[in-house]
Amino acid sequence: MNDLKFHWFLPTNGGDGRHIIGGGHGLTAEAAGRPASVPYLGQIARSAEQLGFEAALTPTGAWCQDAWVTTAMVNSLSERLKFLVALRPDSVGPYLAAQMASTFVNLSGGRLLLNIVTGGEDHEQRMYGDFLTKAERYARCDEFLTIVKALWAGETVDFQGRYLSVEASRLNNLPDTQPEIYFGGSSPEGIEVAARHADVYLTWGEPPAAVAEKLDRVRAAAARHGRTLRYGIRLHTIARDTSGAAWAEADRLLDRIDQADIDRIQAGLRRSAAEGQRRMLELNGGSKDDLEIYPNLWAGVGLVRGGAGTALVGSFAEIADLIEEYRSVGISEFVLSGYPHLEEAYWFGEGVLPELTRRGLWRHPAPVTSRASVPFGAAPAPVVS
Repeated sequence: MNDLKFHWFLPTNGGDGRHIIGGGHGLTAEAAGRPASVPYLGQIARSAEQLGFEAALTPTGAWCQDAWVTTAMVNSLSERLKFLVALRPDSVGPYLAAQMASTFVNLSGGRLLLNIVTGGEDHEQRMYGDFLTKAERYARCDEFLTIVKALWAGETVDFQGRYLSVEASRLNNLPDTQPEIYFGGSSPEGIEVAARHADVYLTWGEPPAAVAEKLDRVRAAAARHGRTLRYGIRLHTIARDTSGAAWAEADRLLDRIDQADIDRIQAGLRRSAAEGQRRMLELNGGSKDDLEIYPNLWAGVGLVRGGAGTALVGSFAEIADLIEEYRSVGISEFVLSGYPHLEEAYWFGEGVLPELTRRGLWRHPAPVTSRASVPFGAAPAPVVS
């Protein structure tokens, strides 16, 4: 049964190179060897497309290039790849957001997915001019998505909410297809908004049992609204021909991390109001010790990087096994990344994806005749200008 989808990542903070780039989620990102130029991001997008990834997650935050502008520029460098673009209800009104998304859908041939980001760091939100509390942000997000989805459906919207209001609001240019909503949030407020509006609920990479417990809560909330969601997981990946080679790469990345940087960045991340970030910090404990928290699941990335902090580490077969475990608890979409993003896309795409094909769990989304195969060893040299 070919039911799995895989997405890759565009490092729009310039956070790409041969080591883990610290920062994010309200912290200033470290400098990296490969700036987020259009030529380099285009290489990643084209490679991801050729390898069989469905979409590329494009993040948001003060540490990133703007997700909308970046994907609009990179879109023309690929043909099929969709872009999972971060949309912030705190920084754009619902009518303009609906219009922007409709334009992107219609001019790209439907290549837009939306990752709704409510904001988990109070200090960063205030920098954006948003002084609402976490609970208030989720309530505003609920109003925002109610308006936007009604506009996409062609309705004339009169809405008077606590945070947002529109009068006689109607889109003149409807999207050819409505973009799917991806939404993550581990708090009760976040889960409730996901249950009402999301097409795909996203969770960060915890051990399968913890993921299963969270998904059960989301399913129950969605059922109360008469809805059924799909489920995805956000992870990094270190895939190699052998388990030893993969763990040697994880050790190399860990060796590049200084304890002083861990202490500094962890102190900053503990300021986050996000429940998901708290859970990531608990997995690594701020220590380089005992980071394999489940067979082939490594928490080393989260020592210095905000957000998704765990990685699939192992041979192609071992990673495929863990993917099957996540599938067994309801995960059908995997949003992945690695260091560096160009090379790791090939390691996963030419190693793990064929293994999943042999198991009958995945099939390349493009027709065979339309694929441009680029062998791993022949990948073009990264453009870093």
